[in-house]
Amino acid sequence: MALVNMRDMLSHAHRHGYAVAAFDLVSLDFLEAIIKAAEASRAPVILSLAESHFEYFDFELAMAATEAAAKRTPVPVAIHLDHGASLDTAVEAIRLGCNGVMVDASTRPFEDNVERTRAVVDMAHACGVPVEGELGYVAGVEGEDAEKHPGELVYTSVEEAGVYVERTGVDFLAVSIGTVHGRMRGAPRLDMERLAQINSALQIPLVIHGGTGLSDAQFRDLISRGVSKINYYTALADAAAQRIRDNLDAGAISGGYTALLKGIQAPMQAEMERCLRLWGSAGRADELLAECELWQPVSHLIIYNVAEGADADAMIAEGWRVLSAIPGVRDVFTGEAVKTDAGYRYCWNVAFCHPAVIDSYREHPDHVKFADTHFRPVAADRISVDYRKLV
Repeated sequence: MALVNMRDMLSHAHRHGYAVAAFDLVSLDFLEAIIKAAEASRAPVILSLAESHFEYFDFELAMAATEAAAKRTPVPVAIHLDHGASLDTAVEAIRLGCNGVMVDASTRPFEDNVERTRAVVDMAHACGVPVEGELGYVAGVEGEDAEKHPGELVYTSVEEAGVYVERTGVDFLAVSIGTVHGRMRGAPRLDMERLAQINSALQIPLVIHGGTGLSDAQFRDLISRGVSKINYYTALADAAAQRIRDNLDAGAISGGYTALLKGIQAPMQAEMERCLRLWGSAGRADELLAECELWQPVSHLIIYNVAEGADADAMIAEGWRVLSAIPGVRDVFTGEAVKTDAGYRYCWNVAFCHPAVIDSYREHPDHVKFADTHFRPVAADRISVDYRKLV
């Protein structure tokens, strides 16, 4: 398993002057192409799922496949919620396995953006999860993804960026300097001086959304000015669509769905590998793995007995309802001993996404209330231990 801490991943890129690709995926074809490209290039990569794309797939099902891919690949990967619109979405994304989240309140007034972002940061950091914020607005012009980002481009203010990062505590900042979501119309004109000033003022990994259509030289200039993560989707979707059109021209319509999609991964993988080489991440998998924390879950295990006469079923049902909703909790297993002569009859096995949740869970008011009101009064005979997975 090479799922790694995304904060470590982007910090490494920022220190060493390259950018990690965040390829948005909308299907298994995209996911498999990303993994193949990363493995062929020996490159770190971010598997990105955007809330703006949720109409194309079931988020929970897509996350299950994404996490499975992350667990079996030998190259370092992170799983990121892109363009999260709310605190609730961020909590759900972490529960499902994201170890990086973006909160996008960029269309809101500055103070509202700060407040919404800070709420996500407080929650996510308590789960060990880094947060990407956005200041300024990267609008859409044309193409598949443009309609998801209507309105006019708003450049990131250098002065506001410093205040925003200080007050929100974000780990990475998505900036608006002239890129667009979707396809470019005409030659891209980027405000590199603005980017350089933001980088000098903040000294944290910067993020570019709307990478499609930029020249090789522009990508190199972005990276030299602090960009450590580049989001990329439209060029991949266009490459896949062109292969489908080619299949149609070759008579695939008579073969049905699978004939239309035949070979769809190859052009996406080729474009991804080009980006990984250009952005400097190709060949860095081993050095990054040596410096990154592996993303390891924790099992919070409690074995216990219930006092005679207590309603164990009601207590357990209430506990499952309350505890499963606490941020950073991925699953709650409630069990009863198979053998009647077991020393402890019941257990909780609460899966935490990261060791940081040990403390935030213990101190969470919902946990404290349940433990003090429902659990501890009837379960004085108990043992509690936190376990980290070894293999």
